[in-house]
Amino acid sequence: MDPAVSPGARRNRLFSRKPLAALLEEAKGEDRLRRILGPVHLTALGIGAVIGAGIFVATGAAARNVAGPALMLSYAVAAVTCVFAALCYAEFAAMVPVAGSAYTYAYATLGELFAWVIGWDLILEYGVSSAAVATGWSAYAQGLLAKAGLGLPAALAESPWRYDAASGALVGTGALVNLPAVLVVAAVTVVLVKGIQESSRLNTAMVAVKVAAVVFVIAVGLFFVSAANWRPFAPYGWTGLCFFGHTVAGQVDPGGKPVGMLAGAAIIFFAYIGFDAVSTHTEEARNPQRDIPVGIVASLAVCTVLYIALVAVLTGMVRFDQLDISAPVSLAFKARGLGWAEGLIAVAGVAGITSVLLVMMLSGPRVFLAMARDGLLPKQVFGVVHPRYRTPWKSTALTGACVAAMAGLLPIDVLLHLTNIGTLLAFVIVCAAVLIMRRTHPGAERPFRCPWVPVVPVLGILSCLLLMFSLPAANWWRLAGWLALGIAVYFLYGRHHSVLGRGSDECPS
Repeated sequence: MDPAVSPGARRNRLFSRKPLAALLEEAKGEDRLRRILGPVHLTALGIGAVIGAGIFVATGAAARNVAGPALMLSYAVAAVTCVFAALCYAEFAAMVPVAGSAYTYAYATLGELFAWVIGWDLILEYGVSSAAVATGWSAYAQGLLAKAGLGLPAALAESPWRYDAASGALVGTGALVNLPAVLVVAAVTVVLVKGIQESSRLNTAMVAVKVAAVVFVIAVGLFFVSAANWRPFAPYGWTGLCFFGHTVAGQVDPGGKPVGMLAGAAIIFFAYIGFDAVSTHTEEARNPQRDIPVGIVASLAVCTVLYIALVAVLTGMVRFDQLDISAPVSLAFKARGLGWAEGLIAVAGVAGITSVLLVMMLSGPRVFLAMARDGLLPKQVFGVVHPRYRTPWKSTALTGACVAAMAGLLPIDVLLHLTNIGTLLAFVIVCAAVLIMRRTHPGAERPFRCPWVPVVPVLGILSCLLLMFSLPAANWWRLAGWLALGIAVYFLYGRHHSVLGRGSDECPS
């Protein structure tokens, strides 16, 4: 930092914005990622990130214990919340066709410090959620192996610790490492380093498998639906809202947690996390102004239809209070004499989890790349693009190593607790950024325009905040701790190496 710069100018640098012209100029540079993804590939990436094995598992617990058949409307409410954010993402992705997603959008509208915060937040979302998915993949794969009479030694089957919900502490398991989780992360990392085309092809194939399985379950299950099972439709009521752990509307379960249709929406909202990953691949889209909005909106629409249809079939085949929590779909089919479908559902589950892991690990290094180009992270590590494969290979390899370590050593409960609130924070910032950009750059070219501004962004902000406040207070403390660590890294490194900060004593605002 130049000592001649006044304290006021130094403070201004924290909130200096990256000019829109500079972002558009970056899209023309030679050291770019390879533009090979079309609307079908991008839609498949979105579906791959959203639909995992949870569609075959989480729906049972949510319908039985929280919302009943009204879980269909819970998915619809959660989808509407996501649509608000998705339209805002689509406008920015079309305007600024470079890597970085919400980080880049925040840099152009809210300033460098806010951009760093959201970039650090995205690192948490993609990195930790990847580890959680890998841990879930391990449990699912080991379950399939056990049915085939195969099994791993106990020392290699799980993490060295498990989370005790009663005490809130980690308890030793006697194991050494969750080996299957480490191996699947390593395999996915190799594919990601090889190239975006190979990664996209693999993801598209897995998406085809799991979507075909979901459509099969819906189509066959329709013949066994009884409308009587949908009555009562909302046995737990239509609300179920809480604020920092205190219920403000609706019923509560014996444990004091809110239940009802809106409570179901808050819980299963996270089934939609992942569609925003499409925006991290803007720089690899052939026609980003058209293809990214199509990929975001289409993937969200497809997932919403499949979710609602599956819940309708599931609660129509079996009364909601008789659904199995661990394997509701396969056991519902078995109860109807269709036990042979269990194998198909298992295959779809493995494909579903693998594609989620691939897209999550694919997205994180693109955020690293954007931050490194701006000098906020070391460019020699996070900003290097492979000369042949045109992928951010060093950051991909480092991400793989970190994800493998977390997946191998930490229980899934701890990992899941770290991810949820960060995604909602990213959605809030993107919605706010659209409002700011419409005011500061009203004449900028917008190949895709978010409709009904300011209504849509404002509703997006309010609905995401509502869900954030519905989360336990402990989630807020975890987010605060992670962001405090990020702020420390920014002031120790990023602030002093910022390209925008070095460019002039008084950065553009």
